Amino acid sequence: MQIDVIFDTVCPWCFIGKRRLEAALERAGEEEVQIVWHPFLLNPEMPIEGIDKDTYFRAKFGGRARSQRVSRAIAEAGESVGIEFDFDHMRRIPNSVNSHRLVKCAAEQGRAGEAVEALYQAYFLDGRDIGNTSILLRLGQELGFKPENLRKYLHGDENMQAIRDDNARAHRMGVTGVPAYIIDGRFAVSGAQEPDVFLRLFEVARARRQEELAEAPQSTVE
Repeated sequence: MQIDVIFDTVCPWCFIGKRRLEAALERAGEEEVQIVWHPFLLNPEMPIEGIDKDTYFRAKFGGRARSQRVSRAIAEAGESVGIEFDFDHMRRIPNSVNSHRLVKCAAEQGRAGEAVEALYQAYFLDGRDIGNTSILLRLGQELGFKPENLRKYLHGDENMQAIRDDNARAHRMGVTGVPAYIIDGRFAVSGAQEPDVFLRLFEVARARRQEELAEAPQSTVE
């Protein structure tokens, strides 16, 4: 089974959705699952240096009171899956392009999921600015990447356009928010769904695969 996950590294609901998807996969007992991570830019016009968190929240939510209500709702959802969001330590809303580039670099070594997890923990739990190249380099080193190669990569523009192209492709597919999930290339759902929703989709996808196997022409030996 292949699961395509469309996500942003600065999206708290994507972090929550990751935990719920993992819980569903553990319960489902699927033996062969390939998760492919696809970038989405919630703030495509974000300055490369990011923006002050309070300034961003005022513009997005219209005031401190509403932003606090939203943060509390996210924190409560996070606690239900073992995530302790620390919004107080977050000082900036980063531009997420370079963090997505780190995930693409990790994907070449089959470690995209590890990079996604490391970015979420660094940003949402530790308050680190994952738009900062030095922070990304440090995270990459913690993941075991060669610092000299990663430094050259992050200071260059490799995969920069690919991230923007992937974001545009997601919009053409009708994705307007994340997280979004596509199971086996045909069954889609959006939002940080509960594990039971994923489990039902897995069952539908499994049944469809079995139907296709049954419908496939059988070879005969004369």
